[in-house]
Amino acid sequence: MAIWFTKSRTISYYLKRKLGFLGILNRNSCLESSPPLKIPVLDNNSTPKILFQRDSGFHLLFQRFKSTKAAGQLDPSYSSDDENGQVHDGSLEYFKALNFPGGKVTYISEMRFISQSNEKRVPCYRLLDDDGELTENNDFDEVSEEVAVKMYREMVTLQMMDTIFYEAQRQGRISFYVTSNGEEAINIASAAALGPDDVVLPQYREPGVLLWRGFTLEEFTNQCFGNKADYGKGRQMPIHYGSKKHNYFTVSSPIATQLPQAVGVAYSLKMDKKDACAVAYIGDGGTSEGDFHAALNFAAVMEAPVIFICRNNGWAISTHISEQFRSDGIVVKGQAYGIQSIRVDGNDALAVYKTICAAREIAINEQRPILVEALTYRVGHHSTSDDSTKYRPVNEIEYWKMERNPVNRFRKWVERNGWWSDADESEVRSSIRKQLLKAIQVAEKTEKPPLGDLFDDVYDLPPSDLREQEKQLRETINRHPHDYPSDVPL
Repeated sequence: MAIWFTKSRTISYYLKRKLGFLGILNRNSCLESSPPLKIPVLDNNSTPKILFQRDSGFHLLFQRFKSTKAAGQLDPSYSSDDENGQVHDGSLEYFKALNFPGGKVTYISEMRFISQSNEKRVPCYRLLDDDGELTENNDFDEVSEEVAVKMYREMVTLQMMDTIFYEAQRQGRISFYVTSNGEEAINIASAAALGPDDVVLPQYREPGVLLWRGFTLEEFTNQCFGNKADYGKGRQMPIHYGSKKHNYFTVSSPIATQLPQAVGVAYSLKMDKKDACAVAYIGDGGTSEGDFHAALNFAAVMEAPVIFICRNNGWAISTHISEQFRSDGIVVKGQAYGIQSIRVDGNDALAVYKTICAAREIAINEQRPILVEALTYRVGHHSTSDDSTKYRPVNEIEYWKMERNPVNRFRKWVERNGWWSDADESEVRSSIRKQLLKAIQVAEKTEKPPLGDLFDDVYDLPPSDLREQEKQLRETINRHPHDYPSDVPL
């Protein structure tokens, strides 16, 4: 393709064979005094297009290429199909590109370092303002009453489940808990946009996804209490849910380990030609792990149908995002690995729903990864082991809890549509509370898993060292019976 540049000096011919430095056009410095210029570009069909034009200032319209391969991502500002590299007049030249493995790289004669960040931050997509009103000039597609009402009911359910289980932990009835307060919209809206065959690999703050898929309040309660009805047989910490039935991988405590696994899952779906994708959730803190970067590169190279959903809630436990990275959040990291990315208001249920719908369509139909950064705020403490007032101001927490509450915002929109009322609100909250309290009473009285379950489900035939460990444990319990819980069958 022919690309024309206006410059005030001549580039010598030896650049054809000498390696220069890769650079990026400086929007503020190039073409400062030349007249308005239109630059013709030929696409794959040899149809002329106007890629960018300069009037009083320099404006570059970036053209994205369909291919994710480096060979298809050569910046047209640096490319040329002219094989002779001839200068056609005193100031207009053709550049010669280096045919480097992986794609062509254009030569330049000036040393230019890529800027550490863009001048402007990546904008955040949203549809509802803080009062639950649709924004102007939006691209909103109608959501059915059935879907919208279910989304709101599940957001309320998740909110109440967090409140009651948190109180149960404080009463000493369960050992640990993590809430999703302030992040209900990401949980429920993303789940609503997915299909039942999509495989979910969560972090630990996504119980709403499992709730949407049909995991019952009784099943949540059994897991938190670690009784005999718990699918994990009491071997996991509370909130480490999992369900093969609902295509929901069991939560794993180590941060970000689920991300490379999600790429592998996605690639298996691709090989089997399934009409589904993998979905991996992660917090902003998890993006500081090496597994995050390995997973993004793995997904891009293998063109795996996986959606990475990052809940950027501002805090990795007590570490503020300003102490984690210097980039413009998470969204820009996708482009570095050749992944389409988007930033969305994580407290806007409608925007999250539409974003994940679009991301899923791209992932499945185009067989490629997508990175979604959802901006939100962790209203609750990191966990029941944390006191967030020690490292962030209380008025900041209250602002997000009251003014930016995603549940309240979505309720206003649902009510304006005539799909919800105060009577509905009262009835739902009362019903959910009764169900949860009953589930807790039953779970507490349910027998614990037997001691032998600690040593099952790993090996077909337990090795000698594992059998020896079990033997030593039983001997210790027999010597000190009062130091071990009496409700665990031996």
